[in-house]
Amino acid sequence: MADLTGRSMEPAVWPPCDFHLADWSMEPAGAAWVADEFVWSTEMLGTCFQTYVPSSPSGGQLQQVQYAAATQKSPCEEEAHPQNKMEMEIRDPMQVFEKTAHEFEVDIDMFDRKMHRYPGLIRRLSDGNKNYTTPVTVAIGPYYHGKDHLKPAEKVKYVAAYHCIMESGHSVQEMYDAVVSVAGEARGLYDKDVMAGISDNDFEPMMFYDACFLVQFMLKLTGSNLNSYLSRYFKGNMNDIFRDILLLENQLPWRVVETVMWFRQVSLPKLVNSLKNGLQDRKVRGRKPLDWEEKYKPPHLLGLVRFYIVGRSKPKPNRQPLPRLESVSISVGAMELAESGIMLTANKTSDLVDMGIDTKGPFCAELSLAPLSLNDLRSVWLVNMAAFELSTTLEFQGRDAEDEASAVCSYLLLLAMFVDKEEDVHQLRTQSVLQGGGGLTNKEALSFFTSLQDLPLGSRYVRTMREIENYRNKQRRKRTRCHAFFHKNWRIMATVFSAVAALITILSTLASLKKQ
Repeated sequence: MADLTGRSMEPAVWPPCDFHLADWSMEPAGAAWVADEFVWSTEMLGTCFQTYVPSSPSGGQLQQVQYAAATQKSPCEEEAHPQNKMEMEIRDPMQVFEKTAHEFEVDIDMFDRKMHRYPGLIRRLSDGNKNYTTPVTVAIGPYYHGKDHLKPAEKVKYVAAYHCIMESGHSVQEMYDAVVSVAGEARGLYDKDVMAGISDNDFEPMMFYDACFLVQFMLKLTGSNLNSYLSRYFKGNMNDIFRDILLLENQLPWRVVETVMWFRQVSLPKLVNSLKNGLQDRKVRGRKPLDWEEKYKPPHLLGLVRFYIVGRSKPKPNRQPLPRLESVSISVGAMELAESGIMLTANKTSDLVDMGIDTKGPFCAELSLAPLSLNDLRSVWLVNMAAFELSTTLEFQGRDAEDEASAVCSYLLLLAMFVDKEEDVHQLRTQSVLQGGGGLTNKEALSFFTSLQDLPLGSRYVRTMREIENYRNKQRRKRTRCHAFFHKNWRIMATVFSAVAALITILSTLASLKKQ
């Protein structure tokens, strides 16, 4: 029996766990599953499940043999007909073009769900001493799997899987079969060149163990009760694990995570609510409850967290469409803003997309941005959210561009625009845009922001610059009108001022005489 994808619906073969996925054999070597029971090895960190499912001959293997037999030619045939071979290769080049075009279209259709690699701009950020891209503790998914410095966490994955199964109330076979049923879809979301060197026999158990580890860590973040030893491990490595699971190239397709969460439930609203304001040190009591979006389907955990940190654009009351401007500056310094009467301030929502100009009077306005407490962890977090936008946003500007799609890049680019020296960073602190006493120093923050000045201009950034230019134009017109008024009426005003001054002098004299 097979499902719609052609995958056999027989129970998946369980691989042994000797920490060398490349050596795992999928051949039957032991007793089959008995009902919902399984045997757990006493050497939890050295071996794993000791039971296997006998596998039936695979139709896929037979097809491969038939295909090989059909396409294989003898050396004599190739020597005798070399021109025929060339003719077959060039007979219909349109088939090659059509195949390439179809694969390209499929990739575009899956663009927002793929497990992207880092774009060149982000890779260049990590060329120096700062590492924004490589996990330090745990590999999630295939891109960094097997790296020597990450192998200790592989043992913990088996422990996490064991407790995930035991706490779910389901059998290991049920959970593993469920993950295998979506592994084929997940495989197609990763980089093809990387996946070419990884067999299904290695990939499927990788998805299972990584998903169990990730789900158990998510439960830890929500305050759920876990095995005390596993909980202590998570607590002792909290920042490093949290950093690693939010790296762009260290992600699991959300379909795989959801599959394990079906057995071991995680309160996603509670998880996201605890992470939504993770860019600030200041915690506000009685904050508005999280507005959970049931329709949003993230590609992975990083996408989920970023979605709620960015927030959703809300039209401000009485906001008029911006007039057509002859020219707009794409950059403006903090000094120019101050001279125009625009002061930087922290917004009230903490949503990254909530940025822009608010007029506070005839001669002053505020440019509000989400507050930020900048440290090493948050700098990595911000860079990877920006990397996600660079990888998944097809249109940063234009009529169809959404502010939310490039909000992190817009936010970082605005902050980068205001700093040229350490004193500028200090000024951001005095204006409460940068908050907290710890974290990056002014010098480190300056280096971080200036390294991001090549980010593309997002739609929210462009609108904010248009708002600034529009406000400055209004101020210039006001100054021009004031100047024209004084120039036209200066004689009358001088006469009035002289009369007022004389009157004040007379009144002062009379008051002094009365006192005498």
